[in-house]
Parts: sequence; structure tokens; C-alpha cells
Amino acid sequence: MHPPPPLTALADLPAQLTGAGWAVVDTPGLCTLCSVDAHMLMSWQPLWRELPPDPHLRDGGRYRRRRHGCFRVTTGSVMAVPHRAHWQPVEYNALHGGIQRWFEPLPDALVADPAWAQLLQGLAGVAELLHGPAEWFVEAHPFRIDTTDGIGRPTPEGAHRDGVDLVVVLIVDRHNVKGGETRVFDARGPQGVRFTLREPFSALLLDDARVIHETTPIQPVDATLPAWRDTLVLTYRRGGFQGPEEISAP
Repeated sequence: MHPPPPLTALADLPAQLTGAGWAVVDTPGLCTLCSVDAHMLMSWQPLWRELPPDPHLRDGGRYRRRRHGCFRVTTGSVMAVPHRAHWQPVEYNALHGGIQRWFEPLPDALVADPAWAQLLQGLAGVAELLHGPAEWFVEAHPFRIDTTDGIGRPTPEGAHRDGVDLVVVLIVDRHNVKGGETRVFDARGPQGVRFTLREPFSALLLDDARVIHETTPIQPVDATLPAWRDTLVLTYRRGGFQGPEEISAP
């Protein structure tokens, strides 16, 4: 059994993030941080059943389903931007970097939910703990990793950084899964931690400039039944989205 994550109390969050470059907050902590009710977040879980397949996997796998959306966020406002491609440089994603990846947009029901704006604004406050007030260019990625191929890979690109200022990984659901261990390492040395995120809508917070992260593959506990690991990954970046600002529709 993989160890549970070491949790950070909200009062200790600034010191943990500035000291270690990462923190994990439990569901009540996230709800307090973002002024949302846990039941509102849990109501989103069925949306992950409707995620379309990822058409860009370069390892030939069929284990990843996802959507994508982009926003401009401050602690006082959230503005959706026109749908655009997801783009990363090869320095941060050797497997899928350097290409425009178009995914289906987020469900209207999610973006229109008041809790969605509260979540993005609350986590903008975390980005400001690290970097001060700013307008944040936020990309939202709902993922389902399943075991269609017998094994699912949450991070097929391996241990990596994302080229942003803050990465937030929220666990949405785990079902019939073993594996999926989160690993966070100091980008400047061998120091690291390993744990498994299990509590729905607990959150891993990462100062992307200081740490690298990965999640180990998943397998089904019972191979005769479906198995999946659902997450919501949010990235916060100052100065603009990665990639060409003018990306035409496919």
C-alpha cells in the first residue's frame, strides 16, 4: 500500500509552498480555500464519464480521455477565452511537445457552475502566494486514465515540469485501481516524496519552477471490471498562454 499524502494545514500553506515548492490540501482545506461546498464539487464527477478519447497519444495507447479549456483569472474575476490548442515546448514534454493539440472543450455545465469560477479564483490566490498579484492564464484539463490496454499511464511523458507558475492536480475519482503513485522531486537535486492521492477533490499544489512530478501507471485491482483514475489538472501562468497566441481552429 502506497503511503497517504502528507497534508498541509491552510495556516501552514505559505510556509510549505515557499519552503518545499509543493503541498497537499485535503478536501475541506480546498473547499475553505476556494469558498466552495464539497457537494458542489462532487456533483461534477459524472462529467468525467463523458470525456472523449485523447486523439494525440504518441505511444499508441487508448487509455486517456480528456477535454481542455482556457481562462484568464484574477482573484476577483474569471473570463473564458476562445477555444484554443494546448501547446507545450519539447523541453517540457518530449513526447507531445512542439505540436498544437486540439481537444474538445469543457462541458458548458461545468463552466457555468458558480463553483467553477470560485475554484479558479481561490487557486489564483495560491499562485499569488508564490508570485504576487497577477492576471493568470489558466488551462484546465479534465483527465480520465483507464485500463483499456491493461495498464494506464497518467504521465506518459515521464517526470516533468509544465512550463507554468503553478500546477494543481485535483483527484476527482479512483475506481478499482492500484498504482497511480504521485512522485514529486526537487528540480535541483534528488530530494523527493512519494504518496498516493485518494480523497476526491483533495489537491496537490506544485511550484512548477522548483519541482518535477510524475504519476506511476495504474492497473485494475479486479481485471474483470472497469478501472479508472479521474483528475482535474489546472495550470496557472503569468504573461500569456504557452505557444503562438494566434492559433487558428483546426
